[in-house]
Amino acid sequence: MAGAFIAAPASLAWGAAAAAPAATCSISGVFPNGKVHLSGGGFTPGPAFLSSPTAAGGSFTIGADGGFQMLNVDNAQYTVSQGNERTECSGFKGG
Repeated sequence: MAGAFIAAPASLAWGAAAAAPAATCSISGVFPNGKVHLSGGGFTPGPAFLSSPTAAGGSFTIGADGGFQMLNVDNAQYTVSQGNERTECSGFKGG
C-alpha cells in the first residue's frame, strides 16, 4: 500500500487545539514591606476564590482575558479555586 493516506477525523485534528490552556498562578517580586505580587493566567473569566493556609484569602473576579494581578498580598502559599478546579501558585519561598 505504498502511497496510501489515511485521514483522521476532523474532530481529532482540532480537538487538541480547542482545549483550554492550563491555568497558572505565580508569586513574584517581594516588595520592601515584605508583601508580594501574585498573578495568574489561563483561567475562566468570572468568579474565583483565593485561599492560603497562613494568609487571608477571599473571592475575586478573573478578568475577561483569563488573567489577574494582585499587588501587596502576604508572602504565603496560595491556591486559586474555580468550581472544582484548584491551581497552586508557584514561587513561594517562605517568609
